[in-house]
Amino acid sequence: MKNFKLKLIFLTVIIMISAVNLYAQDTYNIRVHDPVVAKEGNTYYLFNTGKGIGVYTSKDLENWERAEAVFNEKPEWTDSVVPDFGNHIWAPDIIKKEDTWYLYYSVSAFAKNTSAIGVVTNKTLDPENDNYKWVDHGIVVQSVPDRDMWNAIDPNIIYDDNGTPWMSFGSFWNGLKMVKLAENLTEIAKPEEWRSIARRERSFELDNKDPGDAALEAPFIFKKDDWYYQFLSWDLCCRGEKSTYKVVVGRSKNATGPYVDKSGKPLNEGGGTLVLKGNENWYGAGHNSVYTFEGKDYMFFHAYDASDEGAPKLGIKEIEWVNGWPTVEPMK
Repeated sequence: MKNFKLKLIFLTVIIMISAVNLYAQDTYNIRVHDPVVAKEGNTYYLFNTGKGIGVYTSKDLENWERAEAVFNEKPEWTDSVVPDFGNHIWAPDIIKKEDTWYLYYSVSAFAKNTSAIGVVTNKTLDPENDNYKWVDHGIVVQSVPDRDMWNAIDPNIIYDDNGTPWMSFGSFWNGLKMVKLAENLTEIAKPEEWRSIARRERSFELDNKDPGDAALEAPFIFKKDDWYYQFLSWDLCCRGEKSTYKVVVGRSKNATGPYVDKSGKPLNEGGGTLVLKGNENWYGAGHNSVYTFEGKDYMFFHAYDASDEGAPKLGIKEIEWVNGWPTVEPMK
């Protein structure tokens, strides 16, 4: 009897350990870049960089199933920005206004600011719903080499305290930008209003067509209590074992900034408080989004798996707030 009880205890422990490992595998085992998430009904929809904009669904944030891409064929306008565009669409963002979902997305060529951000809308995210139909509205903002010292990728939408919509975006060059949107959310407001929201020092002897060495991108702004928090990614993505991605943050009382880090250094002067970085198991972690689901704040991101040749995997971490600043458990 004693041996039987010991065996039972041992088996219970093994099952518990397996459950923990299964959770970790479910959390990190799908290959994604640049995840953003929306919830409709009892289903979570994850949109990510991929052919036609990749989509996954989940009921519990643990078990994910691949769904049909947003675009079966590339949007008609994309060849005018990137000739012979292959429909590999980057870095989406999604918000809902009234009864319509707005999904923003990036069209570009790697290491060039020959780029544009477009938007597509839908009345529902459920493909089984009779109202399901993606309608593309074309270009919202575009960057052109030798004209613009910024890169029109990595969009994120935030409403300020007055209900005004703003789009932040950017990667490398002269930093991250923000532009006021029209009420229809499909074009820039007139007259145009622009902000610079984060910068790192760039070697300006470089050609303007060069991304440069000011490695920052992917702003995501999240309001918590009385503060707006700008999360952004520093350093290098998309290089497998050479990836050095990390997430930093600054905050402001205003959606449009200025943002400062925990030490008081402005993000426009290279400031940023570290939130998450890679380790020997994960080469880098970044391009995050942040949401409140079921009363908990979560950070979604991708990280490069050292055990799988640096493949990008989904990461989800619950955020704890310490003295008004976001913290997450380090990568394991």
